[in-house]
Amino acid sequence: MKPSRSAYPLHWKILDGLERTVEALWPGRFKAALPYAMLVPVVLLVSVLVVGIVELFDSSLRTLDTSTFLMSDFYSLDNYRRALTENFFQKVATRSFVASLIVTAVTLVVAVPYAYLMVRTQSSVLRKFLLVALFFPFFIGEIVRAYGWLIILGNQGMVNEVLMFLGLPSARLLYNYSAVIFGLIQYMLPFAVLMIAPALTAIPVELEAAANSLGANWVRTFRHVVLPLARPGLVAGGLVVMTLSLTNFAIPAMLGGGSQDFMSNVIYDQFFRTSDQGLGAALSILLVAAGSVLVGIVFFFFGTGSLAIKGERK
Repeated sequence: MKPSRSAYPLHWKILDGLERTVEALWPGRFKAALPYAMLVPVVLLVSVLVVGIVELFDSSLRTLDTSTFLMSDFYSLDNYRRALTENFFQKVATRSFVASLIVTAVTLVVAVPYAYLMVRTQSSVLRKFLLVALFFPFFIGEIVRAYGWLIILGNQGMVNEVLMFLGLPSARLLYNYSAVIFGLIQYMLPFAVLMIAPALTAIPVELEAAANSLGANWVRTFRHVVLPLARPGLVAGGLVVMTLSLTNFAIPAMLGGGSQDFMSNVIYDQFFRTSDQGLGAALSILLVAAGSVLVGIVFFFFGTGSLAIKGERK
């Protein structure tokens, strides 16, 4: 005999069993402590990060004994002195910071119209296409994308083949600063769009319609209405792009060919090639400090980014 359609479904029984299990493990009298229990993973994660930074700081105060390749037992500031005074590290730091600023500016310029079109378009087909194009790079991975650019921009790559087909001389498109900048912009664009789109979605369409009805054209409406209201998303997107660009490792290593290293590449070399963990730790601490200062400056002048979309500016 077939079971009745009104019979208690099996998945409901499973859910009821899970609910009884949770009630047994977490009685009702503990409900007041539930919000604090939800903070436990965050506290553990932050604790691990703090312990790691403390260990890095301890290592940064120890110098490498080149005769034994062991770290010294005493503390000194020699690693910080080298990191701040040697020309090589100053050059790499300047290259990293300038690149992060350029990538942030260009990425935001490209991401804003992309996000605006994705949010405001009336065509569901176009919206789906933009969403797929936005999320598809996340399924490929940074390394694979970098290899893709090696194939496209290489000496025998697609771009140079087109140039030779047109009778133009081939160009050196890889292993230079421009290639690294271009690769970073392509890599960072989805992050910026994902941060800006929610801010644009929160802007009522009626505000743009009101501006148009008062005589403002699309350019003036976009400049004086949309961009100011989208500032939290712009700040958040800029911070994400800037910090990720500043600390990126794979793209400078692959598209720069070893001649356009960023700070992350130099830190890796100190840890795993020269075995100077003290100097690598000092560079790491300085990179964290510099990034934190940049974030603090942005927060001071522009607010707290997407954290302020639904509340007052902090």
